[in-house]
Order: sequence, then structure tokens, then C-alpha cells
Amino acid sequence: MLRVQLIKEGILAGAMIGIAGFAYLAVGGFYGALLFSFGLISIYVYKLKLFTGTAGNFKLNPEGIAALCCVLILNIIGTAIISMFARVSPLDIQAKAVAVVNQRLTTGWWQCGLLAILCGFIVDEAVYAWNSRQNIIPTVFGVCVFVLCGFCHCVADAFYISTLPLDMLKADFGPILAVYLSVVAGNFIGCNIRRFLRLDRQA
Repeated sequence: MLRVQLIKEGILAGAMIGIAGFAYLAVGGFYGALLFSFGLISIYVYKLKLFTGTAGNFKLNPEGIAALCCVLILNIIGTAIISMFARVSPLDIQAKAVAVVNQRLTTGWWQCGLLAILCGFIVDEAVYAWNSRQNIIPTVFGVCVFVLCGFCHCVADAFYISTLPLDMLKADFGPILAVYLSVVAGNFIGCNIRRFLRLDRQA
């Protein structure tokens, strides 16, 4: 049975990324990417559970994998809650979410998966820098890099997808799911590069 604390931390982490995605779509460009870092910084402040902040640190056993999957599901729920606000916003958030998802579909599932590896690596580095040295700089610059370069983040993408019009979700459900699962896999791989290459070893 899921702990109540984990449920709260997972859903709130997704909500924070949802708010960050909302800000990015509202502003766009460099400043929108800069504002996106609010999401990850908020997760540090409240010590929440984010898939890409956890994927490089979970225990390599069935229990750890199950917990990681639960974190992703809870994150998705959090983004879906914020998408409700996006739907009633006077800003044209939904149309911009459609543009992002269409760009993912045009790019293709395996290409998005490859780009997601770089996003996972960046987020894991940012989280490691904060946890080990309380250094916020990799977070601010790292988020700008992955947003502006189009490196896919599975929790942010969950927000964009949950903001889509229902008719688009129904019509393109298969391709959207394929792209999304490839992004999750790519993020997971990227988040584990540090661990498997032992990049965090002491000099």
C-alpha cells in the first residue's frame, strides 16, 4: 500500500512541473525556459518525488522499480490537475500545448526517445548537484538547455498531453502513447548515465 507521504510528494511534484510547463507555454522563448526552472527548484524546496529526480537513485530491485513507476503515475496525476487550470486560462495555453505535442509527433517516437536521454542526463546532474553541494546553477542553466533544445521531459510532456483537446487525444492516442513511452524510457536511460558510468565518484 502506498504511503500517504509518497502520494503527496509525487502528486505535488507533478503539479510543480505542470505549473512550470504552464509558465513556459504562457511566456515562451528564453524567459519561458528560465521560468520552467521554478518547477525543479520547488521540488528541492519541498523535497518532493519527481520521476527524473528519482530514476537515477532508486534501488535496483523489484521494490525500487515498483516505487519508481508509482512516482511517475503520481507525477502524471499532478500534471493533470494543473491542466484543468490551463483549460480555463484566458491565455491560449491549450493551443500552445497542441503545438508542442504535434512537434513531438512530427519528430517521431524514437527520435523523441533519443532526445529524452539528454534531458534525463541534465535533470539527474542538476538534482545531484543540489543534493551533494546545494548548487542551484546546474538546475537553472540545465532546464534552459533542455527546454530550448527540445529535449523531452516525460512529466512536462504529461502536462502538455493532459492539456490537449479531448478529440485530439482520441484521434491520435496511439502515436501520442508511443512517443510518450519512448520519452519515459529515454529519460530513464539518461538519468542513469551518472550511476552506470560512476561519474559521481570522489576524486
